[in-house]
Amino acid sequence: MTLLQTLTGTPVGHPVVADANQTKAIYEALMQPSEKLREVDVVDFLQQQLALADHETCDVPAMPEHLEDWIGQGVGKVAEQYAAYLKERHAGAPRRFFAGRSHAMYFLQHVAPTKLVDGAWLYGMLPHWADYRFHGLIRTYLEELGDGDPALNHVSLYKKLVADVDCDPGYTLEDEYYLQGAIQLALGQHGTEFLPEVIGYNLGYEQLPLHLLITSFELNELGIDPYYFSLHVTIDNASTGHARKAAQSVLSLMPMGAERDDFYRRVIQGYKLNELGVCSTSIIKSFDLYQEVVAMLERKRTFGQHMHSDYCRLEGLTINEWLAKPEQIPGFLDALLKKGWIRRHEDPANSRFWKLIDGAGAPMFGVFSEYEKQLLWDWIAGDRLVEESAGVTSNAFRFQFRSKSAAQQELPSSVEQIDPDLQGLISALKRCAAGEKMSLLKDFMCPAMHATPAGLYATREFVKVMSENIKGLHA
Repeated sequence: MTLLQTLTGTPVGHPVVADANQTKAIYEALMQPSEKLREVDVVDFLQQQLALADHETCDVPAMPEHLEDWIGQGVGKVAEQYAAYLKERHAGAPRRFFAGRSHAMYFLQHVAPTKLVDGAWLYGMLPHWADYRFHGLIRTYLEELGDGDPALNHVSLYKKLVADVDCDPGYTLEDEYYLQGAIQLALGQHGTEFLPEVIGYNLGYEQLPLHLLITSFELNELGIDPYYFSLHVTIDNASTGHARKAAQSVLSLMPMGAERDDFYRRVIQGYKLNELGVCSTSIIKSFDLYQEVVAMLERKRTFGQHMHSDYCRLEGLTINEWLAKPEQIPGFLDALLKKGWIRRHEDPANSRFWKLIDGAGAPMFGVFSEYEKQLLWDWIAGDRLVEESAGVTSNAFRFQFRSKSAAQQELPSSVEQIDPDLQGLISALKRCAAGEKMSLLKDFMCPAMHATPAGLYATREFVKVMSENIKGLHA
C-alpha cells in the first residue's frame, strides 16, 4: 500500500483519488525527505488535478510562437490597471485589499503553504543541468533559491516575514489552502514525466499579476516589509525575467515532429493548474474581522478555560465558565462590551481588556501572539481604524524596495560546525567522484531542504559548477 492510499483510506487495487480533505496530508508527506517521498503515489494526485484543470478556461494563444507578444500585452494591461489604482489612492481612495494590519497578516497566514514551497514545481529540472534547453527553467529555480544567498532565498524570506510579524499559521489552516503547494511539490517530484505540464504551470505562475503589485504597495503602507512580494515584481518581468524565460522554455523544449501539438496541449493543461484552489484575491475577500476574532478566541479558550480565578464574574458567569464552551465566545465578547471592559470605536488603549493583554506588566502578557493581538486591536478600534485608514498621508505612497546589499545576510562560519546536515554534505562532497557531485548537491536543493544551511551551501556549489560548465562550452 502506498502512503497516498494510506492517507486517503483507499484499499489496495483501487485507484487513488485525493479529495480536498487529504490535500494537507499529501502536502506534508511530499515535504518529507526524499526517502519517504518515493512511497507517495503523486502521479494519481497530479492526474486528478489535471482532469479538474481541464474544465478551466484560459487565454493562452493557440500558437506557441505568439507567447512572448501575449505576455507583453498582459503586462501592459496590468501596468494600466496599477496606474489607475495609484491614481485612485492619491485621490484619497482607501486601500483596496487590506482594511488594517490584521487583514494583511491574515493574508500572509493563508498564502503561507504556497509561499513556503515557492519554486518547487521546477525542482525536477535540476538533473538536466547540462542540457542548455533547460537552462531557462533551472535558472528560474536557482533564483527562487536565491542562488544560495539566505537573504534572497524566497522560502527563507517568507519564513522571516512571517516570524517578524508573528503570524505563523501553525496547524490552523484548512486543507484547501494546501492545494497549490501540493501541486507544486508533486510537479517537482515528477518533473521529467510531466515536463509539458511543468513548463505550462511555470508559464502561468511567472506572469505578473495585478494583485502582487497592490499587495506590495499596501503591505508597505501598513508597515509590513513588502520585500518578498516586491522582489517578485522585479524578477517576474516580461523583458529579462522569469516570465520571458517561461515563454522561451516552451519553444526550446517543444518537439519538432508529430508530438508537437500534443506537447503544447499538455503545456496549456499545466498552465490551467494555476486556476485550481483558493487564489490570493479570494483569500483577501474572505476576511471577516469579527469572525476571525471569535475563531481565534475559540482556539485560545482550550488553553485558558481553567486558568482564571473565580472572583470575577461577567453577566453572572466566571471567566472559566464563559470559556467552557466554544459557542459562548460571542456572548463573552458581548459581556465584555456591556461591562465596559471593551470600548469599541475608541483607542484600544482605553479598554481595560487591552491593558490585561498588552505591556510588560499586563496580567496576560505573552498569552496572545502579535497576530492575535492585532485582531483584537483592529476589532476594538472599529470605526476609528476606518477613519485612520482614510487619513493616510502621501508619504505612505513611497515604495521602499530593499536592495540586495541591504538584505545581504551571510551565514556565520559557526553554522558549519554545528549543523549536522551541512557537515555531512561537505564530507560527502570530499569523497564523491566528480561525476556524482551534481546529483548529490541536487538532493539537498529539494523543496524541503534548500532553505537550510546545507541546502543553501549546496545551491551555491551547484551554481558554481553549472557556471563553470557553461563557460567551458563557450570557451
